[in-house]
Amino acid sequence: MAEDRAFLLLIVVVSLLFAWILWPFAGAILWGIVLAVVFAPLQRRFARSMGGRRTAAALATLAIIVVIVILPLTLIAASLVDQAAGVYKRIQSGELSVRGYFHQIYSGLPGWITSVLDRYGLTDLGAVQERLSAGVMAASQVLATQAISVGQSTFDFLVSLFVMLYLLFFLLRDGDDLAARIKRGVPLRDEQHKALVEKFTVVIRATVKGNVVVAILQGALGGSIFWVLGIRGALLWGVVMGILSLLPAVGTGLVWVPVAIYLLATGAMWQGMILIAFGVLVIGLVDNIVRPILVGKDTRMPDYVILISTLGGIAIFGVNGFLIGPVIAAMFIASWDIFSTARHGKMR
Repeated sequence: MAEDRAFLLLIVVVSLLFAWILWPFAGAILWGIVLAVVFAPLQRRFARSMGGRRTAAALATLAIIVVIVILPLTLIAASLVDQAAGVYKRIQSGELSVRGYFHQIYSGLPGWITSVLDRYGLTDLGAVQERLSAGVMAASQVLATQAISVGQSTFDFLVSLFVMLYLLFFLLRDGDDLAARIKRGVPLRDEQHKALVEKFTVVIRATVKGNVVVAILQGALGGSIFWVLGIRGALLWGVVMGILSLLPAVGTGLVWVPVAIYLLATGAMWQGMILIAFGVLVIGLVDNIVRPILVGKDTRMPDYVILISTLGGIAIFGVNGFLIGPVIAAMFIASWDIFSTARHGKMR
């Protein structure tokens, strides 16, 4: 008995040390696992068509992932950094002035709105302007820091990309064998293990297909309408809208609504009306139409759970948290469902 406890302690310590070693590449490992889960059906289809040659099937799947995922994201990231640096230079030179835009919006407001502001003592907007200016300057400093660090961290990025692709190849080729070994090692009953694995797989695929695809669509649509209307930094704002679309209820409206208000307030009436119509009828409906088709009703969590878990995941894990947060929330719900089912089964 003492030997068993000592061996269990050894397993825990060694596992923690192993996780510590892998932590610098946690993001690469995470996305390697995610892509392996998402593209596993394609790899199996290739394996069947290639007579069971898993290595060739894994290589073919990996090539497709590089072409349709890695290369486009790399090109978008490079263009995004360029536009972000341009926005920073415009802020530094004074060409982009938050105070100027704020005054333009305020001067273009209808009389009844300004009278309401007068009534509540909100016409003295100096403090608001100062906060907005400070916020924009802080954001510009972040953009500058990130633009500079991109060149400095190119080697780290390439190493992480290599680790992800290398791991992804073996997960695609040997994923079924690895899953069987994990199943033998995890101290759970078969039905519990099966339920958790199925929930994990479904949530990963649903999150990637639902959230990521919808984010790409909404970001692309938002960036496109900004480009058509002649709004500078269309790619940058499109990426921002894509990221914000991960948040239920608010989403892309945090970007296009203020821009539409600015256009209306500064006399660009038809541009503002077009942006509002496009935002409501096209961008807004993508989430309500496309997401249910991609995710399905059975895998959908309440919007408040998605919102809180996404924000919490981003706060703790950074950009990877938009995936980690909902997955942890889904596994939490699934674990308690399994526990509740088992407990009620014993009570009968």
